[in-house]
Amino acid sequence: MQRVYGAQNEMCLATHQLSKQLLAYEKQNFALGKGDEEVISTLHYFAKVVDELNVLHTELAKQLADTMILPIIRFREKDLTEVSTLKDLFGLASNEHDLSMAKYSRLPKKKENEKVKTDVVKEVAAARRKQHLSSLQYYCALNALQDRKRVAMMEPMIGFAHGQINFFKKGAEMFSQNMNSFLSSVADMVQSIQGELEAEAEKMRVSQQELLSVDESVYAPDFDVAAPQINRNLIQKAGYLNLRSKTGLVTTTWERLYFFTQGGNLMCQPRGAVAGGLIQDLDNCSVMAVDCEDRRYCFQITTPNGKSGIILQAESRKENEEWICAINNISRQIYLTDNPEAVAIKLNQTALQAVTPITSFGKKQESPCPSQNLRNVELENDKIVPKAAVPGPDADELIAPGTPIQFDIVLPATEFLDQNRGSRRINPFGETEDETFPEAEDSLLQQMFIVRFLGSMAVKTDNTTEVIYEAMRQVLAARAIHNIFRTTESHLMVTSQTLRLIDPQTQVTRANFELTSITQFAAHQENKRLVGFVVRTPESTGGEALSTYVFESNSEGEKICYAINLGKEIIEVQKDPEALAQLMLSVPLTNDGKYVLLNEQPDDGSPSENRGAESEA
Repeated sequence: MQRVYGAQNEMCLATHQLSKQLLAYEKQNFALGKGDEEVISTLHYFAKVVDELNVLHTELAKQLADTMILPIIRFREKDLTEVSTLKDLFGLASNEHDLSMAKYSRLPKKKENEKVKTDVVKEVAAARRKQHLSSLQYYCALNALQDRKRVAMMEPMIGFAHGQINFFKKGAEMFSQNMNSFLSSVADMVQSIQGELEAEAEKMRVSQQELLSVDESVYAPDFDVAAPQINRNLIQKAGYLNLRSKTGLVTTTWERLYFFTQGGNLMCQPRGAVAGGLIQDLDNCSVMAVDCEDRRYCFQITTPNGKSGIILQAESRKENEEWICAINNISRQIYLTDNPEAVAIKLNQTALQAVTPITSFGKKQESPCPSQNLRNVELENDKIVPKAAVPGPDADELIAPGTPIQFDIVLPATEFLDQNRGSRRINPFGETEDETFPEAEDSLLQQMFIVRFLGSMAVKTDNTTEVIYEAMRQVLAARAIHNIFRTTESHLMVTSQTLRLIDPQTQVTRANFELTSITQFAAHQENKRLVGFVVRTPESTGGEALSTYVFESNSEGEKICYAINLGKEIIEVQKDPEALAQLMLSVPLTNDGKYVLLNEQPDDGSPSENRGAESEA
């Protein structure tokens, strides 16, 4: 087109070259080609017209400058420059966001400075907001460029055609009525494109206003940490993660990269790369959350042969759990089925049902507290009348949805509550070697059990043993879903004052609970080896926190419940010497005055010297 305008004396050659360029438009490589089919067909028709006008030449300087050259110059110098500038701004915003996320990722998990954390979170939110706004402006400009590009190609041709008609006396012979109607339809198409452009620009303007009006907390990396909406049925996942890499024998680095799943593979695409590369084959792999370098939300992918794979860090709890669930689903090769999403939903539901036997609440209500009433059952077996079944409470009334489960015995389940409240957490699982328990020397009751810690979680009530059954169900379901099979074996010591959890190797007391703080305890109705109890602990804010602890015992859980119940009865009757004497008469004792716990429950309910074994000290 520049040649047509600049070389009036070579009009024939210029129009011939223009015709070729119009035909070659369809070969141009636009990254975001949209709606070019109509433009290409229209330009093909214009190429024929230009070939017909190739025999004519005239001076069209002024008209060509106004109707053909100006739109191209405006498109090139204004529209393309604007898109290039917005692209640079988006790149700068992305770099600022990466720097802020790097600071956020380096925040320690424990004993973190709240002021520093708040400043970093605000910095991340501001950087993310800036990146989001610049990306919207950039994408809006890219979308508008597609329409402006089409208009910039159509308007010059219309001006050129009209100039030829008006300027040449022979235009009436060359342009028939069909050509006039064609030009009219092209003009209507251009106006339609302009209308679409204005509508899209208005829509993006409204979107930007809505963006500016939202709460800045949505830009925080972990704004919904209390109750995130986690999709556990994902079969594909994409997003940014921090990749841990070793740079020496003891030194490591973390790099923020874009990861996505493709079939059964985990892919990684660095910024600026045109395609992703294979990082890990996920078929038959296992994945689980890990603690790594005092960083939060880390998980590790392990190869089928048991070798440790890569360690990744997500930016939030929601992202961390969704990545674990997605990789776990992919490792089962669900993506190869006809309907992978339905299969993933079915498998997760099956996992929940497989780890928890179907037990009606009505059956449990026949004996509302079987563990605590075990001694009464033995003594008054003929007097017990089953109660009518009543509907049990909903799970949401017992445990808040999304409550985290603690699988490690070192940390309690109430940690997340203390973090949210901002108070300093008191860790009952802190290991102490020099701490002694002098009350064990004079305790009337000492009984040792071998148990394995399965998990603990915060609960909302301790008014019913149903909260223990629900906690058991959720703990076992979470272990099955996340493929967590590792357990920690400990010795559970029940005395008449406390309940202690002891390391069998080092004899270190890992946990110590006052019996007065244990408000509920029960064994599973069908899996007799499962036992749990609810602990009420005071908080620095003045309130009280409730937590349920679930264990698997080598013996029947009812024996542990019986020991706890007996210890609580001893605490009650110690205030009354006559009641204590009556209790001592009803339960067999050893030679040194300690209680003997039952190994079996006799049918007649009468005490017998041969039915028990001496408690371990």
